[in-house]
Amino acid sequence: MQPGLYIVGTPIGNLQDISMRALETLRGADYILAEDTRHTRHLLTHYQIRGRLVSCHRFNENSRAHFVIGQARAGRICALVTNAGMPGVSDPGARLARVCRGAGVYLTVIPGPSAVTAALALSGYGGGGYAMEGFLPRKPGARRRRLEALLAMDLPVVLFESPYRLAALLEELRELLPARPMCVARELTKLNEECQWGTAGELLAQLAERFAGRRLKGEIVLVVAPADSAEARSGAGETGSVE
Repeated sequence: MQPGLYIVGTPIGNLQDISMRALETLRGADYILAEDTRHTRHLLTHYQIRGRLVSCHRFNENSRAHFVIGQARAGRICALVTNAGMPGVSDPGARLARVCRGAGVYLTVIPGPSAVTAALALSGYGGGGYAMEGFLPRKPGARRRRLEALLAMDLPVVLFESPYRLAALLEELRELLPARPMCVARELTKLNEECQWGTAGELLAQLAERFAGRRLKGEIVLVVAPADSAEARSGAGETGSVE
């Protein structure tokens, strides 16, 4: 391993999903930059890795870039991880990579699990391109405008949402697209993983029945079928779930 920055994909739930190359990289790193050091410590402890952890989140990413540049120039190796999945996709890391690349620091990636591609594969709406949005804007006007623009695309759309706001998002989607099929994936790769398919109205009914009197918990990925595809139209009436 040569000095520089190694962007490392880590499990999105099941710790056994980590690759041998990722483990080798984390063991060989002088510093491991982590979105939440407490979360990453759990992963390192599980695999008996004694790495020096340094926090790297969206509020200090720029200063951490200068830290990595200094360490790389001193001949050291830095690994970057987030709480789950690939850094720089929806989590911190993109700015760090840009600054390091601009400074001529050696930069490479050790690919790993991603909630985006996992949910897209499960949904059955992939096979071509897709639009990955992540979390929508919180302000109602901006949120609605962005949602309308995304849903007009002839591509499946991947959204992240809090379990506490999922019902509100499905209500919006039911108003905008009453017949469009979609898939809700919850707790991917974890013990309580489940996926449900249907229109927004059907999914709301499923959630109301399954979680009556209980609060929905867990990480949520929602995949909306493309705006114009034969598969989307023919699948509008297909409902079901897998647990």
